[in-house]
Amino acid sequence: MPDPFVAASWLPNAHLQTVYGALMAPAPAVAWRRERWETPDGDFIDMDLVDGPADAPWVQLFHGLEGSSSSPYARMLMDRVRRRGWRGGVMNFRGCSGEPNRLARAYHSGDSEEIDWVLRRLRQRAGDAPLFAVGVSLGGNALAKWLGERGQAAGEVVQRAAAVSAPVDLMAAGEALGQGIARAYAWHFLGSLRRNALSRLERFPGLYDAGAVRRARSLRAFDNLVTAPLHGFRDTDDYWTRASAKPWLARIEVPTLLVNARDDPFLPEAALPTERDVAPAVKLEFPARGGHVGFVGGPFPGNIEWLPRRILHFFEQRE
Repeated sequence: MPDPFVAASWLPNAHLQTVYGALMAPAPAVAWRRERWETPDGDFIDMDLVDGPADAPWVQLFHGLEGSSSSPYARMLMDRVRRRGWRGGVMNFRGCSGEPNRLARAYHSGDSEEIDWVLRRLRQRAGDAPLFAVGVSLGGNALAKWLGERGQAAGEVVQRAAAVSAPVDLMAAGEALGQGIARAYAWHFLGSLRRNALSRLERFPGLYDAGAVRRARSLRAFDNLVTAPLHGFRDTDDYWTRASAKPWLARIEVPTLLVNARDDPFLPEAALPTERDVAPAVKLEFPARGGHVGFVGGPFPGNIEWLPRRILHFFEQRE
């Protein structure tokens, strides 16, 4: 097993770990090859790929809220995949690839059907080689939910999986992001979410109330106005309850690594799953520090290398 995570001492708290890891930590450029995949419902997703030998393992990443293949954690992981001589890809959720999608719908935390379609298509492309799946934050919740819903059948698609900083209890996460300094993160996401939602109204007039979207001051309010009704949920409470992965963790049969810092501002430590909440196939790894997808280590200017090392080491295990 690789060394346990040791947070950079010059980033003294979870919030600095989070911001620095997400926005400022050095991450390599990746020479992507983009493919556009037509979806069964008449829309599209853009897949950014790292090529390798036809028989090499494939690592597929599902990013977080308002992330993309440009996110530092995505670039760092796929750089390490390339260095190993493996193959990999990052699915840009609908609306996250730099081009508006055709349909009014976007993406959401419980979108396990989209995960299923992508992974089954990749299973065919990967051939006899192992297919591994990684989900980060929102993508981690959606992936974990898919793993639990499919149970044993998921093992016919992927060999191993990892969920990083996944808000598996969306109700607890939503409430946490509405309090204290964590509200700054919610405000950051709201800026992007509102812009995208208002842009969508230019193509789909009357889809929802533009004025109410502009006035939304919390993720709860935004999800109530936009995310929930767009994706078939009654309201925010219905969405956060039905989309949470936590109730499904006990049904996972694929070897799965769940990595969350105990000081993650997006999910209170009390809401983290325990051994009683998960199946034997799930390995819980909760470092004391690391923030939300931060995990910055080393002396200044630090690095975000621990997380991809930990994930790929888990995928290389055979037991």
